[in-house]
Amino acid sequence: MRLAFGITALSLCSVGMIGCQTDYAHLPTFSTERKLLQVVVEVPAGTNRAQRYDPAKKAFHPVRRAGLDHIVEFLPCPGNQGFIPGTRTEGTGLPLQALILAETQAEGTVMEILPIGLLTLDDNGTMQQVVVAVPARPSQQILPGITSWKSLTKQYPSAREMVGQWFQHQGRLGEVRLVGWKDEKAADQQVRLAMK
Repeated sequence: MRLAFGITALSLCSVGMIGCQTDYAHLPTFSTERKLLQVVVEVPAGTNRAQRYDPAKKAFHPVRRAGLDHIVEFLPCPGNQGFIPGTRTEGTGLPLQALILAETQAEGTVMEILPIGLLTLDDNGTMQQVVVAVPARPSQQILPGITSWKSLTKQYPSAREMVGQWFQHQGRLGEVRLVGWKDEKAADQQVRLAMK
């Protein structure tokens, strides 16, 4: 877990300062202090290795397909992909996914975010939503002034295509289809619906 002064829980484990098995699945959906939406990073920006947090083992593990670690055959992840704790999606029962448009963060980093959009995908017949967000802390933002779907598409129109392509390439050819995009209000509403 990223603490206020920027150290991950994983790094503190090595020096014995805190328990090594942070239970990310039971973190609150909103940060205690600032009441901002939180995301646990599973796939750091700049990597192609798909992985998920396993709440039973309290550890991050590679996604496996046909007995092999799943490596997305595309450009590296354009943001930090992760999950919103305290949420469950209809159909899969998995936490709501998010993509934070920011510099790379280590797996297990907990970031406060501002949702700016909602991507809907059809993953082999299962609808999946992904909250697209920016960091809430200005010092972590790499897209100055981006606080809404409108501002993202106006200032960075190609970002929409890049993010969509990343998710479409997570499955085999034709398995994942982009259904559509909605704004930050729809993202907020989806979070509320997915909260336990």
